[in-house]
Amino acid sequence: MSDIRKRVGRKGTTYQVRYPSKSSKTGYAYKTFATRKEALAFRDDSAARASAARPQSDSRTVEQGVQKWLDVCEKEGRNGREPVTKYTLANYRYRADIMLSYPWDKQLHELTKPDIIEFRSWLLQKHSRDVAQKVLLSFHSMIRELVGRGILQNDMAAGVSIAAASRYDTSVTIPSEADIMALLAAADRLANARNLKVQQSWQRYRPMLYLAVDSGMRPQEYLVLARSAIKETGVEVSRALEGGGTAITVTKTRAGRRFIDLSAETLDMVRHYAEHHAVANRYDLVFPTETGKWLSIRNWRNRAFARACEEAGLMVEEEENGEKVMRPKYRPYDLRHFYASMLIEQRVNLKRIQTLMGHRNIQTTLNVYGHLIERAEAVADKRTSVLSFVERDASTAPADGVKSRSRPRKRKAASDASFLEAAE
Repeated sequence: MSDIRKRVGRKGTTYQVRYPSKSSKTGYAYKTFATRKEALAFRDDSAARASAARPQSDSRTVEQGVQKWLDVCEKEGRNGREPVTKYTLANYRYRADIMLSYPWDKQLHELTKPDIIEFRSWLLQKHSRDVAQKVLLSFHSMIRELVGRGILQNDMAAGVSIAAASRYDTSVTIPSEADIMALLAAADRLANARNLKVQQSWQRYRPMLYLAVDSGMRPQEYLVLARSAIKETGVEVSRALEGGGTAITVTKTRAGRRFIDLSAETLDMVRHYAEHHAVANRYDLVFPTETGKWLSIRNWRNRAFARACEEAGLMVEEEENGEKVMRPKYRPYDLRHFYASMLIEQRVNLKRIQTLMGHRNIQTTLNVYGHLIERAEAVADKRTSVLSFVERDASTAPADGVKSRSRPRKRKAASDASFLEAAE
């Protein structure tokens, strides 16, 4: 405990503060001030520092800190967000088990950056890069939560990270326009098949396929599209299937909530099915199953999309366990990539593409579709030499009768400007 002592000597009146110090043999250190006000300020600062250095009793260990983080995620939601879904919470608990399997030999408030780096090394040795990256992200999330609540005073994990192994390290698969037209034509034929059972199934699958192509929505979004989301010119995306497919939840991020314009043909098809064929259901689904629930992503992929690919002749031969099997050339998610490629080909503003795709940040858009953007720019503007755009006059004209441009080459209209301007 700190105290102040008044001293009167040859230098006049001074005020001495005695405060706890681990570096002193007696357990105390002293500091002298000319005024009582300065001494009081120092004493109060010392008391605040000492209080802050003491961790709260419920979060002394890493295990207690991790449990605190899990409780916040489940009951309150971090940083003002909604509580996580059961599926996400299960993933967080899996990561928490990995965190706690590490042999922590310090209290939570005693950890330093080198300790976190050692933890990172252990993660990379014991687990895949993808798992290690996610666990370290969750650990950092836990630290930030405790710092924000005053339980910890500094973020010792800041700057310690693992670069994610992106699923887009290789170029995404993008169907050609001809393949998409073949796929839609296949859906048309199946919806008009002589087999009544096939015809009935494709009354629902056909508008779903058209919607997927025309909107770029994720499968987990259009499978649970609400009737109330159908508007005059398009659809509002505000919900999705959670990771396990067991419940409907909000979109993964706020950026996922967006409005998408549709062609009149697709919109009429979706609205007609919702109004005349969809069974009544308590989830307000446009495409419910006969039981009034949503179609699983697996059934959509295996029963419907694969059948359309087969009908369209979009199959490839692959080897499995020494045998050759035929598989669909594309996945439902590839329709989303086709949608993005069409936006890029039409030279839609990059910020607008980000919004329509529901990406939280523009870097995701660039990471996934950067190669397409560069290709579109190269086609639109093949000449990139600096002097092609610099105004030239007679004094700088090349010798030997070589012709030069007297004016810069005209650029495209402002609406056709570089995609990257939107990102700057």
